[in-house]
Amino acid sequence: MAKTNKTGAQGVKWNLSDLYNGIKDPKIEKDLKNISKKSLAFEKKYREKIKTNKLSANTLLAALKELESISEKAGKIISYAHLLFAADTSNPKIGAFLQLSQEKITETRKMLLFFDIEWVSVSENKAMLLINDPKLKKYKHFLTQERAYKAHTLSEPEEKIMAEKSNTSGRAFSRLFDEVINNIVFDVTLKGKKKKLTESETLALLYDPERKNRKAAHKGLTEGLLENSHVLTFIFNTLVNDHTINDRIRSYEDPMSSRHLSNEISSETVNALIKTCEDNFDIVEKYYNLKKKLLGVKKLYDYDRYAPLTENSKKFTYSNAKKIVLDSFGDFSPKMAQVAGHFFGKNWIDAELREGKRGGAFSSSTVPSAHPYVFMNYTGRIRDVMTLAHELGHGVHQYLSRPKGYFSCHTPLTTAETASVFAEMLVFENLKKDERNKKLRLALLCGKLEDTFATVFRQVVLTNFEKELHNARRNEGELATDRINSIWMKTNQKMYGDSIELTSEYSFWWLYIPHFIHSPFYCYAYSFGELLVLALYKTYLEQGKSFVPKYIDLLSAGGS
Repeated sequence: MAKTNKTGAQGVKWNLSDLYNGIKDPKIEKDLKNISKKSLAFEKKYREKIKTNKLSANTLLAALKELESISEKAGKIISYAHLLFAADTSNPKIGAFLQLSQEKITETRKMLLFFDIEWVSVSENKAMLLINDPKLKKYKHFLTQERAYKAHTLSEPEEKIMAEKSNTSGRAFSRLFDEVINNIVFDVTLKGKKKKLTESETLALLYDPERKNRKAAHKGLTEGLLENSHVLTFIFNTLVNDHTINDRIRSYEDPMSSRHLSNEISSETVNALIKTCEDNFDIVEKYYNLKKKLLGVKKLYDYDRYAPLTENSKKFTYSNAKKIVLDSFGDFSPKMAQVAGHFFGKNWIDAELREGKRGGAFSSSTVPSAHPYVFMNYTGRIRDVMTLAHELGHGVHQYLSRPKGYFSCHTPLTTAETASVFAEMLVFENLKKDERNKKLRLALLCGKLEDTFATVFRQVVLTNFEKELHNARRNEGELATDRINSIWMKTNQKMYGDSIELTSEYSFWWLYIPHFIHSPFYCYAYSFGELLVLALYKTYLEQGKSFVPKYIDLLSAGGS
C-alpha cells in the first residue's frame, strides 16, 4: 500500500473505549447476560398485556422505557462490533466477534418480538387514544411508525424464524462482500512503477490532474474487480433474491416499498423526485460538453469525469481540513463547531488509510448513552475535506439528537442527509470566499457542480439501476455479470448522453458500491437530501443568523 504520511492522517484512529475496551472486555459478556436476563423478565411481565383493551398509558409508558433501555444496551454491543469490523475487515477474530454479537442479540430480540406484534394488533381507536396521551408524548412518533408496519408483520413464530435466519442469509452475505471488496489489493502503475493500492487510494486517483494517472487507476480498479467478479456477482444475486423473498413473505408490493416505509415517504413523492431528475439529465450533459472545452480535449471518458481543471490542484493535510471544517462550522454556529471539535479532540474519527479497512465513509450514531463516531479514508484531496465536513455534519446531527432517546434519535434516510449536505455547503462557501486565484476558483466551482450532479442525478441513476437489477432478477432468475453490466451501462448512459464515453471497463464498476449491498434503495435519499439542503441554504441566505437556532433545533429533534 502507498505511504500516506503526507496527508497527515496517518495514526488518526478512533478510540472506541467509550463503548468497550476490546473484544475480550469482560463488560461485553456481563452486558450480554444482563440484556438476556432483562429481556426474559420483560417478556414475563408484559406478554399478553400490550394487546389487551385494558392497556393503560402508564403501563405502556413503563414498558416502552424498559424496552428502550434493553434495546440501547443491545445497540451498544452491535455498534461496537460493526465499528471494529469496518476498521479491519481482514481480522478473523473481529469477524467472529461480529457474528457472535449478532447471534446473541438475535436470541434476546426473539424474547421481545411479542411487543411489536401485540402493539400492531391493538385496535385503531385504542391505539390512537394511547398515541395521543400526553404521558406518551416522547414516544408518539415511535408508536405511530411501528403501526405503519402492521400489514407486513408476521406471526410471532414466523418473526422468530426470520430473525434467526437473517444471520445466515442477508447479514452473512453483506459481511462476505465487505471481506472480499475491502481486501482486494489493486495494482496501479504510476510513473512506470507498479503500486499496490487500497480501493480508497485507487478511487482517489480518478481526481488526479494527470490523465495517465486516472487511466492507470481506471485500469487497476477494473482488473481488481474482474478478478473477484465471480464471487461478487454471486453475492449480488443472492442478496437481491433474499430481498425478493422477504418482500414476498412480508407482502411488499415492489422492491422499493420497504425502503419507502422506513424512510417515511410515499412512492408518489419518490417517483416525482426520480422523474424530475430524469427530465433534467440534459443539465449534466451540457455541463460535461462544456468541460471538454475547459479541459481542451475532444472526448471525455468515464475516467475524466472528476478531472480537475487545473494541474495545480491543492492538496490538504488532515490538519488543514480540520481547521477549514471547524472554521466553517463556527462561522455558522459556535455550537456546531464546539460539537464537531469533540470528534477531533476525543479521537472519535478514524481517517488513516489501512489495508483491510472498509472503503468509503460514514458516521455511526452508536447509542445516546455514548456518542457518534466518524469513519473515512483521508487522501488529502479537496473531496476528502468535503467528505470530512459531510460526515461531521452527520455526527453533529446525531450528537445533538441523543437526548431524544434510542427510539427517537434516529432520522429516516431522507432527512438524515440534511445536516451532512448542509455542512458541505458551509465549507464550500468558505473555500470559495477565500480563493482569490481565478483558475482555482473556477476549478472549485466546477468541482462543486460535479459533486452536486453526483449527489442529485447520479444517485437517481443508481436507484434506477437497482430497480432494473431487482426486476431482472425476479423475472429472469440468477443474472450473469455481463447481464448486470448491461443494466449498469444503460442506466448510466442516460444521464451523460453523448457528453461522456463510457468504456467497456466501466461496465464492472457496480461491483464495488456498498449501498446496493448494505442498504438497498438508499441512494435516492442523497438526491432528496441535496435538493432539500439547497432550499434550506437559500433560506439561510435570506434569513441570516435568525435561521441558525431553528436549524439547530431541527437537528436536535432527531427522528422525533
